[in-house]
This record gives sequence, structure tokens and C-alpha cells, in this order.
Amino acid sequence: MTMPLRNLSALLFLLVLFISCSQNDVTAPEKEPVITDTTSAPTASAVILAMGTGFNLGNTFDLSQHPATVESIRPIIDLYYSAGLRHIRIPVTWRDGFGGNTLANADGRVNTLHPRFLQLKAVIDYALQKKMIVVLNAHHEHWLKQHYDGTPVYDTIFTALWRDIAVYFRDYPYELVFELLNEPEGAFGDWNGGTTPNDPMGLALTRYINVVGWKAVRGTGGRNARRVIMLSTNGQGNHSQIDDVFPEKTALPGAGTDPYLAVQVHTYDPWSFCGENGSNSAWPGSATLTNSIAAVAAHAKKLGVPVNYGEFGVGRAAHPEERDTDIVRGYYRTIRLAVLSEGMSATFWDDRGWFALIAKDGTGTYSFLHNIIPTVMAP
Repeated sequence: MTMPLRNLSALLFLLVLFISCSQNDVTAPEKEPVITDTTSAPTASAVILAMGTGFNLGNTFDLSQHPATVESIRPIIDLYYSAGLRHIRIPVTWRDGFGGNTLANADGRVNTLHPRFLQLKAVIDYALQKKMIVVLNAHHEHWLKQHYDGTPVYDTIFTALWRDIAVYFRDYPYELVFELLNEPEGAFGDWNGGTTPNDPMGLALTRYINVVGWKAVRGTGGRNARRVIMLSTNGQGNHSQIDDVFPEKTALPGAGTDPYLAVQVHTYDPWSFCGENGSNSAWPGSATLTNSIAAVAAHAKKLGVPVNYGEFGVGRAAHPEERDTDIVRGYYRTIRLAVLSEGMSATFWDDRGWFALIAKDGTGTYSFLHNIIPTVMAP
């Protein structure tokens, strides 16, 4: 069958993209930023160490399942802070608005006057006032993940999105960190059908979109020239993909010369234990968990880049009682201690749902659920 001209052109473009990416000569549409004056801002390594342990404000600005007012979120931040957690990751969905809360238009331009954006700003400000490190990301963004092909159609939108975010927060302290794209999947590669995580094109596109976002942020200048930027692996951010997405230092944006770059990875391995439909009977043993974390740390040292474990946890939909067990508490503690022992930072996933770590009592006051956090944070 004769291939239509438009499909042939697209195929040739992707072939060129793959070849260039696989040779570590990834280029994005804009001039490469030059990093100078590395003495006035903390490096990514310093920020990752300072982060220590933190939590996710899940299903709030990313899915709109919980109130987003600063008044409703202050008690959550205060509770975690009192337990010794010193950073917060705020997942945000910008263009794929949930419940009508669309913060960016079809061109990627951010509405900084939107009430939802002002709520987000208030939460960021409050966390920073408490001297916490804040990680701000682009979270679901299915418009990009499911369709990305490396062409200007998507690069222009993604660039506009991160330019607007970066310009607005340009003068914010270095404790504000930008995470470019949560859990690349779909066209980038995952285990749900379609492009597989180790598909060469999926890997090339994952590297490429990280470069596009990196250039967009760095190009806005000010503190953004040295603000910490987190990159992500494909396979929904799986930690096992770090050596595939970034096999060598030169595969990083800027060929690994930017001291303000970090990599964020996630782990819900094994899913048969960690997933919302998992079971405690699938507990893999502590050694399985710590060995996989040690492998990630070893590769990160090879790259010369620090790592944040930005999500991990155990969820139960049908059997929530399984979470109130020593096995589950042990999982959280094992992951946290293994991550910290390798000089990385750990961020619990808390969606106040299947993976909840806090809950309200009869008076509306938040407390820790199943004693997980007090156990994990104990000396």
C-alpha cells in the first residue's frame, strides 16, 4: 500500500529526531542558554540534600478532588511540618483543566489572574514562608503525553507554558523548584499498551521534551538561570528507566554541564503490592526495595546528577484495612531510609484517597492515618 505523503514526512522527521537524540545531539527550537555565575545559588545537589523528606499535595491542583484554598491547605502543611517534613511537591495540571479549572489555554499561555492560580500562589507562598522547599510541576497534561511527536506543534505550546510559569515566579527564592513533566507516558512510553518504555523513539522523545522545557525555563533569566530544574524518566517516571533515558551524562540537557539539574523518579514497584488493587501477600521483601534504589543511586553518581524520589506509596481501594499493618509501615520506612542513605530526597505520595497518609477526624482536624508517618519518621 502506498504511504500518504504526510505520513511519510512525519516518519522521516521522527527518524531524524531519533538518530540525533541517540547520538546525544538533541536540539530544541531555541538557542542554548549559557550558564554563568554558579556561586550565588545552591546547586541541585545542595537542594536535594536540603529537601530530605517531604510529601505530595495530591489530587488537589492536579485533579480538583480537594479544596485548593490556602485556608484548607495550611493545616496539612503544618501537620507535616510538625512531623519533620521539609518539602512539599505540588502537582498541577495546567491545560487539561479538571472541573473547569483550566489554568492555561490551548496555546499554553497561563492565566495568572485565574482564581485557581491565585490559590496556588498562596499555597506556594505559605510553604516558602515556613522555609520549606516547594516543587512545582506540570502533572497530567494528557494533551502532550498522549500525542507528542517532537514537532513544533507541541514544542511551542510546552515552551509557552513553562515560559509563563517561569516568568511569573522568576524572582521567587531558589527554594522553589520546577519539575518539567510528571510521569512521561503514552507517546513517551509506558506499560499500558502502545509505545513501550524501552522503545527507542519513546526514549528519544522523553529526552527531547526535557530539553524543550529546560530551555524554556533557563531562557527567562533572573533566578531561573540557576533555579533547580527536575527532569523525569518515562514509563510513568519509573526509577528503573533512569539508565535508559539518560544512559550517559551527555544525554542530559546541556550535555550534563548544568549544576542546577536533578532527576525525579517514582516507584510503586512491585505494583502487585503497591497498587490500589495490590495485596500485602505480594510483599517483595526489604532487600528487593533497597537493591533497586541502590542501582538508581549508582547510575545517578555516574551521571553526576542528584535524584529525588518524587512519588512512592501503597494504596488499597477494596481493602483499605491492609494499610494499617506493619508490612505497609515497613515499606514506607524502608524506602525513605534507603533513599536518604544514598543522598537522595524522598517525597511520599498522599492523595487523601487510596494512598492517604492523613485524614480528618470528627472535628475536622487532620491527623496521620494508620500511624504511618510517625513510624516512618521515628529515629
